[in-house]
Amino acid sequence: MSLTVIAQRMGTTSFQRLVTGLVLSALLVGCSSNKSSDVRVVDRNNAVAQRPAVTTGQYVVRPKDTLFSIAFRYGWDYKALAARNNIPAPYTIHPGQTIRFDGRTGSTPAPVAATADSAPSSSSKTTVIRRQPNGATTTTTVVAPSVANKPAPAPTPAPGPAPTGWGWPSNGILIGKFSSNGSLNKGIDIAGDLGQPVLAASDGTVVYAGSGLRGYGELVIIKHSDTYVSAYGHNRRLLVREGQQVKVGQTIAEMGSTGTDRVKLHFEIRRQGKPVDPLQFLPRR
Repeated sequence: MSLTVIAQRMGTTSFQRLVTGLVLSALLVGCSSNKSSDVRVVDRNNAVAQRPAVTTGQYVVRPKDTLFSIAFRYGWDYKALAARNNIPAPYTIHPGQTIRFDGRTGSTPAPVAATADSAPSSSSKTTVIRRQPNGATTTTTVVAPSVANKPAPAPTPAPGPAPTGWGWPSNGILIGKFSSNGSLNKGIDIAGDLGQPVLAASDGTVVYAGSGLRGYGELVIIKHSDTYVSAYGHNRRLLVREGQQVKVGQTIAEMGSTGTDRVKLHFEIRRQGKPVDPLQFLPRR
């Protein structure tokens, strides 16, 4: 049936309403065909870029680096990283020193791949004899790399008990929560005023105070035990030094916006180098 006949039967007004409804329906269908799953919203204000634990390559120590800051940056437990690199307590390192994350220790050069002409003497050899269809035999020597030359993985220290008596590192509104996602927040974010006191969340020793870790601004790291450390980022001014003993509730810095786009405190707790949710440790308020 033609549109002219339909219009005559329905009347002009009813026909116009029908056409308008069809046009709107087509527009709505077209809009709904866009997949909303293709659009991702990321709150970059609350995100602190994190990388998973690095297990390959090496790092050359720079001035002001500490073993604790390197372990924190690359997702390691500091004692495991020290063991991998044969660094004894008190874990002193020096600029230019090589810290390895792979199975090798120290700055040992990479081994040369073994060939049939230059096989290591400690390798095991197996002779394989094959009989050909014409009755002749061939002998082949297979060289297997010695397992004794493979480096043993660094031992992971046994976890110790969690420190008790945790306190909030600052007063303010909680604006960012912990996320276990590999690219999102590995701690919590607390809003506040510029210069507001930042407090030690538990007793411990300051093992890092500086701005050498990208994305954290002026940062303090406190060691609470052989298992737990806490971190306080984006400060305006640091009020403690490395090696200093601190008590829970002691002012260690002034809140700021270094390394971020607003005044806030980024706070982390790490267990054997791995971030954990600070709200599991802090008292409810």
